[in-house]
Formats: sequence, C-alpha cells, structure tokens
Amino acid sequence: MYKSALKILKTKIGIETNRKELLPNFPLKTEVKSLLTDFHDVKKILYDSDLDGEIIIHDREIKPIVKFLGQKAILTAPFLRLVKNASDLRFSLWGNQGFLYRYTLYLLEKKHRVYNLHACALYHKEKGTMFVIAGGAGSGKSVYLLSGLSHGLKLFSTETAHITENKGIITFYMGSLIDNVRLETLLFHYPQFLPDLDIPESIDYLNKKIALDFSSYKEYHKEIINPNELHILFPRIEKGQKKFILNPITDSRKAAKVIFDNISQKITETFLIYDNIPVLGFDEKNMALERLNFANRLVQHESIKNIATVLSNPEDCWGNLLE
Repeated sequence: MYKSALKILKTKIGIETNRKELLPNFPLKTEVKSLLTDFHDVKKILYDSDLDGEIIIHDREIKPIVKFLGQKAILTAPFLRLVKNASDLRFSLWGNQGFLYRYTLYLLEKKHRVYNLHACALYHKEKGTMFVIAGGAGSGKSVYLLSGLSHGLKLFSTETAHITENKGIITFYMGSLIDNVRLETLLFHYPQFLPDLDIPESIDYLNKKIALDFSSYKEYHKEIINPNELHILFPRIEKGQKKFILNPITDSRKAAKVIFDNISQKITETFLIYDNIPVLGFDEKNMALERLNFANRLVQHESIKNIATVLSNPEDCWGNLLE
C-alpha cells in the first residue's frame, strides 16, 4: 500500500491505496477542479497515528463499494479506468466537488466544531465588518466577490466560510483564495479581473468557468475573532432588476434555519463520483443537533448586523451596505 497524508485547516487525513497513481499530486494546481477552490491551503504532511480520519482506496475491477468503519472510509472500484472515462473530474476522489472535499467538511465539523458555510467572505478592515455571502451555484457569490474587491474589501474566502463559536466568541478562519468564475461575469461585468486569455469566439460564455487566484486581495490576518459587525446575506442576482431589495430575516428561528440548511447541504446530500459511484451523505444525528445549536447561537450573537435575503442586479449588488 502507498501512503500519504494531508492537513486542511485543523483536520488531518491519511490516504492509503494499492495504486500510487491514485494518490493526490502536490503541489495542487490552480484549476477549476482543484481543492484550492474550496480551502485556503491543502498541505502534505507525514503519515502518522495522529489523524482525524483515513481514506483507503482499492483499485479493483469489481462493482464499486463504499463503506465506513468509524472515521475510516474504504472505497473499492476500478478507479484508474473510471478516472480516464469520467465526464467531470470535479466529482472525483480529489476534485473540488468530490469525496475528499465533503469528507473534510465532515471531519472539520465532527472533530473540531468548525462549521462551514457555502459562502464567500469579505472583510472591511477599517470598520471590522465581515460580509458572508451564502448560497449555492449561480446564487451570485462571485458577483459579490468581484464587486466587493472592486470596492476595496479584502478577501477572506471565495467558497467556504469556516467559523467556530465558543462561549460567545466567534472565530472565522481564512478560506479559499481561488474562485471559479464564469467568463460571462468577467467579460460583461468585471473585465478588470479578466486575465489575458486567448478566448475562442465560439466559447459558451454562460457556462464556461476559469479558476482565478485572488490571493493578492486577501486580508492579512488568517483569523478574525468577533468582528465588529457581521452581515450574512443570501443573494439572488437578476439582470434587469431595477432596485436593490434587502429583506431582513427578523425571526431568529427562520434565520437559524437558513444557516443550518446552508451548512448541512454539502455534508448531508448524496453525490456521485466518476459518474458511477453514489456516496451517501456523512451526517450524524448528534452532529445535526450540535449544528442546529450552533446556528441558534450564531443568530443571537452581538456582532450580527444583518441576516437577510437580497434581490439585486449585478451592478448594484451592495446597495448601501458599504456606506
């Protein structure tokens, strides 16, 4: 068996496989499928006994099997063949929507009580204000990210906002600094961020994404403790929308629910890797209860300024929030 291990934020994960080719390759590249679009840093470390979890991979020509023994995940399938034929390597063992990504979220939450919002995070250093823009694909996170950077905000995460709470103290940990951005958004709304690329005229601007490194815009500190103000926004961006409409979620129960749902999604949903292997969600009852308790504490925190839905166009996504 070939072994490797890695550390992502606070969690350490060991990897064993009978095929050296199936180990993740370091250093990771800046590309759409990369885990660097999920996490700030993915470090290769020594394989030892101090691990939060293990992934054991057997490459065999049999029907795929996925099973768990505690925090040990065992996957058996004809992986080398599946890699060659996969339609989208984002949904693979090491892809940014695949197995390791979700397993890491599970371990961060279970072992370290680090909760992970599907969100970008931007920081107003002078005011000590954290903006968390939450939502799934197509909700408008990248629009807020690019617009926020053009207004002078500092980048804290492009895709996942990592947060803990302990005795009233909330801590944000720096997330990914690479974002997958639609070419359409860059070409027609934020061309100042478009790199010098040779773009074919026939390309599908709406669906084509490129991975961009925004580390030059990052906040200096890797941890932010108890920001002066915290805005958690759930946007919907529509072309042609005339007004910026902010709808605060004033009922704390409803606010806790939208946060709980967002944090839960990537851990609980069943997903496919290599088009052929369904993997059930990683959630556990005690984890779900702890997550709900966290969401209830967060919405009551003294730093909360807004938990709201937002409807806007791409050009006016911030309204008066930055004034």
